[in-house]
Amino acid sequence: MPALFDDGSNTTRHGPKSVTSSYDLLPMSTPFERQRFLLTGGTGFLGGAVQSALRSRGVSDIVAPSSSEVDFRDPVATESAIADSRPDIIIHLAARVGGIGANMAAPADLYLENLVLGTNVIEGARVAEVAKTVVVGTICSYPKHTPVPFEETSLWNGYPEETNAPYGIAKLAHLVHLQANRAQYGQRGVYLMPTNLYGPGDKFHPDVSHVIPALIRKCVLAREQGTDEIEVWGTGSASREFLYVDDAAEGIVRAAEHWDGPEPVNLGADRELLIKELVEIIADVTRFEGRIRWDQSKPDGQPRRSVDASRARELFGFTATTDFREGLATTVEWYEANRDLAESRLS
Repeated sequence: MPALFDDGSNTTRHGPKSVTSSYDLLPMSTPFERQRFLLTGGTGFLGGAVQSALRSRGVSDIVAPSSSEVDFRDPVATESAIADSRPDIIIHLAARVGGIGANMAAPADLYLENLVLGTNVIEGARVAEVAKTVVVGTICSYPKHTPVPFEETSLWNGYPEETNAPYGIAKLAHLVHLQANRAQYGQRGVYLMPTNLYGPGDKFHPDVSHVIPALIRKCVLAREQGTDEIEVWGTGSASREFLYVDDAAEGIVRAAEHWDGPEPVNLGADRELLIKELVEIIADVTRFEGRIRWDQSKPDGQPRRSVDASRARELFGFTATTDFREGLATTVEWYEANRDLAESRLS
């Protein structure tokens, strides 16, 4: 049977500055809005935003099973779900995630579950000859000491920051898997690395929350309870870059529509922020007026994180547009209006 996939031999390039744009040069036989999509993790935080972004393009044929409906950790269930839904494009979003505390408490679980999820989806897509597979990775895969802003060519220049290395390496294995399958089988795939996400629908349960929802929850509870201080891990000297969830979804959908190539691609907002500054902004937005106490016995995590997002602009025309403070205000409003839902989300 002839291969369904382009082998990508004319698309291999090196370095973010030398990648030639494929923007609008990769039309598929069926118009984008008429293609069928299978989303893993499609009912989650990022998945809901991706569904909205697809619908805004006129896409209506979206299959997004919950984890209770399809266990993508099971290779047989994964292959069956793909065979039954017969998608044109798979977007793999399902992941087990958490902040520094969760990564330190269960590194083996985070490694194995994420590795298996992506492996099963990529192989299931290959066996079913799905036309394109979009895999969402993480900037936790970058080496601990990476020149800022992170360029995709730095991915293999060292070991990730220790507290989230198992998670980051598991996700990075999916890039290798996609590239190997492209070389051997001609499987078409896209590998994207969004920076830290935030926005309405995020997880606020303290066992799994990342830095922004964790700080929002602390500040709101302290304000409501009349507490005059909150404790924050680390020194505040680390930096992060944050991407609003709707911007990330837009980048993912643009890549699905316009890009096919072996190179990993960052999705970012071109904004580096010290954690100390972040805490001050969140305290202001949540109207918490107490003192910030830094627990310097706790880790800061990776010293700096900010990405070079130029490759995404060049390849598929993506630029983040959400003002950070406005995005935070919207997130706080959602949390305060959906407290039970926000704090109940463990996955």
